Order: sequence, then structure tokens, then C-alpha cells
Amino acid sequence: MKSSRNYLAVLIIIVTVYWSFNDILPSVTSSKTEIKPSEFSINNALFHVKNISQKPHYTGSSEHKKVQEYLVQELKKLNLEPEIQYQTAINKKWRAATTVENIIARIKGTDSTKALLLLTHYDSKGHSSLGASDAASGVATILEGVRAYLAANKVPKNDVIILFSDAEELGLLGAQAFVEKHPWAKDVGLVLNFEARGSGGSSYMLMETNGKNKTLLTEFLKANSNYPAANSLMYGVYKKLPNDTDLTVFREKGNINGFNFAFIDDHFDYHTEQDSYERLDRGTLLHQADYFISSLNYFANADLTNLDSATDQIYVNFPLTKILTYPFSWVLPMLIIAFLLFIALISVGLFKGKISAIAMLKGFIPYSISLLLCTGISYGLWQLLLIIHPQYNDMLHGFTYNGHHYIIAFIFLNIWIIFKVYNKVKNVKAQDLLIAPIAVGLIVNLLIYKNLPGAGFFIVPVFASLLILAILLFLNVNQKSKATLFAIISVPTIYMIAPMIQLFPIALGLKTLFVSAILLVLLFGYMLPVFYRENTKNGWQTFTGFVSLVFFALATFNSGFSKENKKPNSLVFIQNSDTNTSYWASHNKTLDGYTKQYFNENSLQGGTGLIAGKSKYNTSFNYYKKVENKNIRISNISINQDTVVNNKRNVSLTITPTRTINTYEFFTNTAIELSNFIVNGALYDNGNAFMTTKGTLLIYQMANTDKNLTISFTIDKNTKPDIIINEISNDLLSHPKFKVRPRSEIMMPMPFVVNDAIICTRKLVL
Repeated sequence: MKSSRNYLAVLIIIVTVYWSFNDILPSVTSSKTEIKPSEFSINNALFHVKNISQKPHYTGSSEHKKVQEYLVQELKKLNLEPEIQYQTAINKKWRAATTVENIIARIKGTDSTKALLLLTHYDSKGHSSLGASDAASGVATILEGVRAYLAANKVPKNDVIILFSDAEELGLLGAQAFVEKHPWAKDVGLVLNFEARGSGGSSYMLMETNGKNKTLLTEFLKANSNYPAANSLMYGVYKKLPNDTDLTVFREKGNINGFNFAFIDDHFDYHTEQDSYERLDRGTLLHQADYFISSLNYFANADLTNLDSATDQIYVNFPLTKILTYPFSWVLPMLIIAFLLFIALISVGLFKGKISAIAMLKGFIPYSISLLLCTGISYGLWQLLLIIHPQYNDMLHGFTYNGHHYIIAFIFLNIWIIFKVYNKVKNVKAQDLLIAPIAVGLIVNLLIYKNLPGAGFFIVPVFASLLILAILLFLNVNQKSKATLFAIISVPTIYMIAPMIQLFPIALGLKTLFVSAILLVLLFGYMLPVFYRENTKNGWQTFTGFVSLVFFALATFNSGFSKENKKPNSLVFIQNSDTNTSYWASHNKTLDGYTKQYFNENSLQGGTGLIAGKSKYNTSFNYYKKVENKNIRISNISINQDTVVNNKRNVSLTITPTRTINTYEFFTNTAIELSNFIVNGALYDNGNAFMTTKGTLLIYQMANTDKNLTISFTIDKNTKPDIIINEISNDLLSHPKFKVRPRSEIMMPMPFVVNDAIICTRKLVL
């Protein structure tokens, strides 16, 4: 690779990258310091966030009740009449259940045919998350947005329903209770859901629809958000992955369309005690507010009776137009046209002697090497870093505090690799080298058409590269101006792809840095002539290598933990009440001052036999140690019914806690078929028979209204149930029988696992 020494071209690239990120996130400094009462106030919203996120407020906690009372009062201040929906719900997918307490209010419209539902959840993730972003930010956005809307004396055409759902973190149970049991659910025509999976970054729009997206997308664009962040690749991937939000329940159980507005950056705060008022990005909150204001003003008066569509649209963020959109049906014709143009340009180039067949084929060598090296090194180097920094393994979501440093370091490392590879290429024209990236791009787009048509916008960069190729073949552009011209032509390509290079490792963890490497090689290949000049020494290689080393150094320097970036650790006490044996157990793979109270490097590892504490990422205990039994009290179990009728055994039992229990877990060691499965009066799947294999049978979170847990079911009379019941209380650190030394100020409870808990396990004798 040879340097063009054209700094203007490089400046265009840098500005475009900045533009692509800046265009999808408002700046706090640009917001007004003085606003009218009828305008959205970020200070008012932050006031709500601060009040809601003082302490963890998971379903069933005392703080949960306090937050509920606060929200009810705030809705009353808006002259609304909130109600609480009490309903036991069971999630069929995860076998999770609780008695939810949804907060619901309604603004009457002038001529409503279908209602607009404003949705977020007010419970935090147990047991330690403060829930400022997830989802106090959503609650605050709705409260302040509705206040401003009403202060402007606006009266909507459509009824507007506000739903602060409960128990979203347990399995979308509040949304399920509303859709299945509340009479207002049948009135809803569209849902706007506000969510978070981190504490910062742009909020992305994702749709939920059982049909096609054209009408929804058209209506979203009419709402005219100032900072739309969306593309149909994310939408396509989202639909293929098992990702669910409250909005999913409305689509699946109510056939109701909706929009998710969710931010996912700073993923390291997700579900932790660091999800705090202080760490919530103010620009991100403004982004949510922008979506809310534009959407409420539009959809409160729009026709919500039929938002289904027979066609799908490609859409992607695009310079100047905000969103580029066109039908899915264009994907194949555009691909065919690109193929034909490619063949035509090669043919003309060969005929005119502007392209050499041998040089063109040689061009595939450096491009293929670049792709293989960047992908392989990115994957392998991250695995090596996990060995060098084993503490990263204890961040279960896979995004470390220095993750942004790593992303930049890997980007510049990969650019350095590409420069290094192309530096070996001698006396080959830029048009010959451009053939390989375009050919690979066409193949990628063919695979996209077959497997992920939502990413069909990747054909746009191919057309930009074809234009560059045509200029190289047919025009005699001034040598000094070529790089600048090609950089300008590449602006849409950079604008579209650059944010995605960062998005994948943020959304899916740093283990996907190799995906970013693939995208980077594609991007670089499309704009290769910007940098390439024959027989000119390249200075950019040295620069990119230096930047990469600087950011690797920064990442290494910040690889530890601090008050601001705390180390997650876990500790539970497990008592087998059948055998009177007890264990300390931890999910940690690296020990620290907190876990070393009970473990050392020689402690038993594995713990897969300790079936206790359901983990989001299916992680088992890593360290465990047998200790003296503490004789923790266990719940009373009474059999209400045990009868056999027509070869069917009907069983009903009630479990009454003798101490504060947060969660009951039921696991079966054998496959078992049940029917008429009822949990605290809620019938599972309309009473239909279902077969459950070895694993989770039910996870029930005790709610504030629950005094006990009653379960009934029907099984074959010859079935011998082999069921384990775990009683989990989040009081390990306060229980009088334990003297656990508190965590230091640079530690916090590990999220996604049962933690700081006493777990009493035993067989359920039936």
C-alpha cells in the first residue's frame, strides 16, 4: 500500500466517521438551558431517574413498593387516574412466574379507534442493580414526556395508555399479564417501548411485527425523529436471535405492532449496581426523549387501525437523508445490475488495456491475505488477552471496562495489517487491485440475499466502488485530486459501515471483534484507491501501528478494577436440607479478597452438581467448598390434594416460607409430562399437557402480595416425580448466622447469577 500524501482525503474520512456517530446521538451541550413548561426538561427526567434508582427495586422487594408508590403519585400529579393490575403470570418459554403489579393509566382521546401504548418496566434486575438506565430512564422519559405534552394543552385523537410493567426482568411477566388479562389490551394499536441494555450510546429503533415492515417504517419516518438510528440488518439479526423485550409479548400474544427504542453501549453497567443515576449518559437520555416527543406527537393522532404491510423495506442511516429506504424487492435487481456493471467494466478495461488479467488475479492475493489475517488475528488475539487477563472472564456479558480502547486498538491493528500486506504489492495499478474487493462484495451480497435480506443495503458500497473503478478506467483525473474525489465518493460507504464496526463487539461482546475485522476489510477494500499509489512510500502504516500500540497500552493500563469500574464477584451458601451438608460456592474464575475468605487456588472447581441458582448465561459454579451446616430454616410444605382419577394423579401443594424467601426454583431430574399446571391460581398454557425434560420446571419470584406459593398439576399415576426445590433468600450478608466480610470499594456483586444468597435445596417428596 502506498501513501497518496493526500491529507485532505484522510480528513474527509475522519470527518465522515465522526459525522456517522454524531448524527445519531444528540449532544447535551446543544440542549436548551431554559425551556418552556410545555417542553421536555432533561432535569425533570433526571430527577425521576434519581428518585427511582436510589436502591435495587426488583419485584418483591420493599424498595419496589416504594418506587411503585412514587410513580402512582407522579401520575396523579398529571391529573391521571393510575391503577394497579395484580395478576399472577407464567412465562411459557422460561417457566418463570410471579404475581405482577403493573401500573396503568389512560389519557382519553377525542376520536380514538385504537390506542397508543407507552411502555417501559419499573422493576430492576435482582438483587443489586440500581436500574437507572434499565429502565428508570424509560420511566422518566415517559413521565416527563407526558407532562410536557399535557402542559402544552394537547388533546390526542387516540387514547394514550401508559403502562409501567412489572417483572420484565423475570420474564416479561408484566407485559404478559396485561396482554392476556387486562381489558385495555384489546384497544392497543401500537406500542412504543423504551429499554436499555447499557448506560449510554445511541438508542436504536427496532420494530416488532408479525408481518412486513413497510407501513411501520413509513409511519416512523413521518414521525420525523431528529436522530433516527436504525437499519434493517439489526432488525433482521434481532428477529433471528432469541432476544425478547416486553414488546415481544405484544407481538406474539396480542398481534400488536410496536417500536423498541433501546440503547446498548457501556454494556459493563448492565444489570449491576453501577447502573446508577451518575453513570447514565445524558445524551442518551435526550435521544430517548427525542424519540418519545416525535413519536407521541405523531402517533397520538395517526391512524393506528392497520399498521400491517405486505412488503418489507431495506433501511439504513444515510448521510443528509437520515434514513435511506427502498423495497426488499429491489435487492435482487440491484445485485444483478451490479454484477453486470462489474463484468462490463472488466471487459472494457481488458479491451482498452487499462486492466491486466494477471494483475487483476494477483489482486486477490493481498485482499484474501488481509481478510484472513485480520479475522484470524482478531479472534486469536482476543483469546490470548483472556489468558493474559483472566479477570475478564468474570464479566459474563463479555464487554470489559476498557472495551472501547480495545475496539480502537483492534481497528488500527487491522488497518496496519492491511497496509503491511499491500506494501508488498509492487507495480500493480489501483484498478487491478480494486477488482478483488468488488468481487468479494458481490459474493457477500449474494449470501445476504439468500440468508439475511435485511442487510441488502450492503450493495450500496459496491455501487460506490464501481463508480470509482469506472473513473479509474475512463477519466484522466488529476493525480493529486484522485484521492480526494474517491474519498468523497466513499462518504456513504463510510457513513453506513463505520458505526457497525463498533456496534458488534458492544452488542455481542468483544469475542466478536473478528466480525468488526471483516467489516473493516470490506470497508477498506471498497475505498482502496483512496490510499493506493504506485511506487510511493507509505507513512500511514507507521501511524496506524503507533495508534494501535497506544490504545493497547491504554487498555492494559486500565485492565484492572477501581471504584468507578468495579470487579464483579459472587458468593452463595448452599444447604442441602436432606443430607445436612452445606457448601460455599462462587461463579468466579479468578479469586479476590472477597472470595478468598472461603476459597483458594486449591479449592474444588467445577460445581456442576450443585443445581442451584439459575444463571442467564448458563454458567455453573466454578469454586465450591464443603463447610459446617448452619441449619437454616426451610419452608413448610403441605399437601392439599393427592388423588388418582382415571389413571391420572392430581397433586396440589402449598409452600409457606418460615423466613423471607425471594425465589423458589423447581428442577426436575427426569423428563416428566404435566397438565393442568396451576401456579397461585394462574393456569399454564390453558392447562395443556406439556413434556419437560431434565432442567427447569418453574422459577417463582415471591411478590409483595404473596404469603405463600400454591402449585397444582396432573401427572400419570405411574410417574415418580424427581423434583428438586431451591429456596433462595438474598440475605447472606445480613443473616445473623454468617459473618461475611463485606466487599471492598472496588468490588460489586456479579450480575446475571444468584448472588449474596442463602440457598436451601431438597427433594420435593410426593
